[in-house]
Amino acid sequence: MKQLFNMFKLESKASVVRLACVIAAVAILFTLPAWGSKYAIMMVTLMGIYITLGHMWNLLAGYSGLVSLGQQMYIGVGAFTLAVFSNNFGVPLIIGLLLGGLVSVVISVGLSYLLLRMKGMYFAIASWMFAEAMVLVIVNLPSLGKGQGLFIVAARALTDAQKYYFSVVLLLVVTLVMVILLRSKTGLGLFAIRDNDTGAQTSGVPLFRSKLICMIIASFVTGVAGGIYYITMIWIQPYTAFSISWTVAAVFIVVIGGIGTITGPIVGGVIYVVLSQYLSTLSQLGSLNMVILGVIAVAVILAAPKGIVGTLQSRFGFEIISARRWMKKYVDRLPEPLV
Repeated sequence: MKQLFNMFKLESKASVVRLACVIAAVAILFTLPAWGSKYAIMMVTLMGIYITLGHMWNLLAGYSGLVSLGQQMYIGVGAFTLAVFSNNFGVPLIIGLLLGGLVSVVISVGLSYLLLRMKGMYFAIASWMFAEAMVLVIVNLPSLGKGQGLFIVAARALTDAQKYYFSVVLLLVVTLVMVILLRSKTGLGLFAIRDNDTGAQTSGVPLFRSKLICMIIASFVTGVAGGIYYITMIWIQPYTAFSISWTVAAVFIVVIGGIGTITGPIVGGVIYVVLSQYLSTLSQLGSLNMVILGVIAVAVILAAPKGIVGTLQSRFGFEIISARRWMKKYVDRLPEPLV
């Protein structure tokens, strides 16, 4: 926790601005249902879910080198687990969300011993194949509605504001966890893995354990996010819940915002939700929405290869939320260079 508090040390004007921005953002998020429109509440609810998904894909691809194309599996697993426990056993929705995350972790740990033996495109393709296989399991189980899906009965009683707070609290907790994780010793190892996994392993970084930790966190949070999304939708359809469009959205968010940054998925998530909602109102586009988003992503990659946040950080050196550890006390201990 000490490293987290160090992030906001008010030793410069930039630190004051950073702290003020974070406090203002949190205040706006918690008070929005009191003064915002129904449409604004819906938009921010979606932003919270998609930013969370972006954080998790960024944790895997941006820091662990695990380019997963199968994160949609945990969306579906989390949602169906929530529906089964809340509908059949009367479990409260919050407990159902946590159970969805735990079931996702069990599946992730089981698959990790196969997936973590692979790298690059082999890992990506294998993760996608497992996600597709999970769809076949779900649609052939009568207790899960086969291909028809399930309703989350308890979700019908929730107000829009209650659904909103599920999303916002998840977003804030996940962002906090990301900061704490990346500023820890494990985080230093992840930075080393991101830059050169072979060199990191040679230097003593436990490669398998570090990647396994990332997979566990990503699967748990993605499972919970999937449950929250379908609480807002009330009805789960398997082919939609396990659609690769979830991972495509996460990739878009991270690429646009800036891979390997904390603030990148936040900026990318806001842009994605605004664009996707606007494009969905243009009925004449039909299925061209994803094509347009793809063109936008390519344009951003060409203009700013590090993403919006990554490019701004490299040019101006300013970060709203930094994952870098406070190293001044260590720098002060270094001996003077020999001349």
